[in-house]
Amino acid sequence: MRALVTGAAGFIGSHLVERLLELGHDVVGIDSFTDYYATFLKRRNLAPAQSHPSYRFVEGDLITADVRRLMEGADWVFHEAAQAGVRASWGATFDIYTRDNVLATQRVLEAAKGSGITKLVYASSSSVYGDAESYPTTESATPQPLSPYGVTKLAAEHLCYLYWRNYGVPTVSLRYFSVYGPRQRPDMAFHIFGRALLQRAPIRIYGDGLQTRDFTFVSDVVAANVQAAQQGPPGSVLNVGGGARVGLREALRHLERLTGTAAEIHYQPMQRGDARHTSADIHRAAEALGYQPKVGLAAGLAAEVEWLRGLVDLPAGAAVDHQ
Repeated sequence: MRALVTGAAGFIGSHLVERLLELGHDVVGIDSFTDYYATFLKRRNLAPAQSHPSYRFVEGDLITADVRRLMEGADWVFHEAAQAGVRASWGATFDIYTRDNVLATQRVLEAAKGSGITKLVYASSSSVYGDAESYPTTESATPQPLSPYGVTKLAAEHLCYLYWRNYGVPTVSLRYFSVYGPRQRPDMAFHIFGRALLQRAPIRIYGDGLQTRDFTFVSDVVAANVQAAQQGPPGSVLNVGGGARVGLREALRHLERLTGTAAEIHYQPMQRGDARHTSADIHRAAEALGYQPKVGLAAGLAAEVEWLRGLVDLPAGAAVDHQ
């Protein structure tokens, strides 16, 4: 098979590229190296795959690139590219989110019309739920985003659905729940907490620390993407979670044990856009894809901390803290 991966230098995209290559597929990747965080980290993400004979990487912006040409001969498209960050999506930066999350998705879908692809897998987010109606949350729950970021991810989901209904583009939208693991973005909680503990620096927690999340290890998300490409029902929306709801304080205790450091916690007011709890009902993904998360929190955090040990001496400014 031949696959196109957008956001190929990012956290999830780079892992997905490597998995597709391991499975024997030909892969084209595209990334624009936006400055949301240090681009040298993204270039590090690229390094393991760049020498592979079945991989071609293109540096480019989905808004201006000839996406149709990149898609020529592709069987699968994985649309991972997006402007990330719940807390950074307010105010003057919202135009970046509408451009990179909504307009870019529309350009990818336009290119997919009549292209012959068999599946377009879109990376959505649990942020579309906001403070959900119930937990675990099913895909039938009414989306009520709490952040502009969540609004743009939901808008792109709707675009995927309408291109399927009107043009037959075989889309599947995967709602990721709190993905973590090696290469996690510097603005994400486990990256911030783990690095702070390794450097014996204080940690800021927004809220009381009793909020809960459904944390999902990156390899499980990658597996869901491959399964969705192989057998995902066109037009569907599926939750991709880690299988358990964990409190933030409990997760921090795991990190303390792994780093051998007691956390110095500074509690801060809850931030706008943050959901109090998230929890994925993954029955639909299990039935449609055979999806089952395989990496528990303890093992997943151990892998992330091991990776973070190589980053503790990042230069100033490498981690842009959008919290």
